[in-house]
Amino acid sequence: MPTVRKAHIGDAKALSEMAEATFRATFGAVNTAEHMELHCRTSYSEQIQAAEITDPGMVTLVSENEGKLIGYAQLRWGEAPDCVSAKSSGEIQRLYVVEDWHGKGVAQELMKVCIDQIRQHGSDALWLGVWERNPKAISFYKKLGFVEAGEHTFPLGGDPQRDIVMVRSVALEQST
Repeated sequence: MPTVRKAHIGDAKALSEMAEATFRATFGAVNTAEHMELHCRTSYSEQIQAAEITDPGMVTLVSENEGKLIGYAQLRWGEAPDCVSAKSSGEIQRLYVVEDWHGKGVAQELMKVCIDQIRQHGSDALWLGVWERNPKAISFYKKLGFVEAGEHTFPLGGDPQRDIVMVRSVALEQST
């Protein structure tokens, strides 16, 4: 049975490989190779993952099964888009699951732990950006209580893409 835990520095290499592979599997067929290469090179190296794992303004969570990473989520705190109304919000920067594990509850468990982490941090809302051309993810987030609040631009390599900003409360009565 998969488990979710906070990542540690020793996860950086495996996380780097899984993060790039899941991103490519999700978006590679509908984006140019040039933009994908640039994005992956500037987002998923082992050094970048190590820096994000040790960043005190972030939390990286990994889901693993029998010692192998099968999903991850990265949370961060900081400025939110103007469309996010909250006293203190946290962001899900990334949430991905290896394709073989889709539909097996891994993403839901990661989300549950994300909400708990955001709540423990003292935030009252959780927000994320999801590509407008990713209906599967949009549907998943809506099922978990997220609502559309606005939009922002996500630079994929040199291609500015429209993300839908979705928000949900992390009040106790709305936990997953």
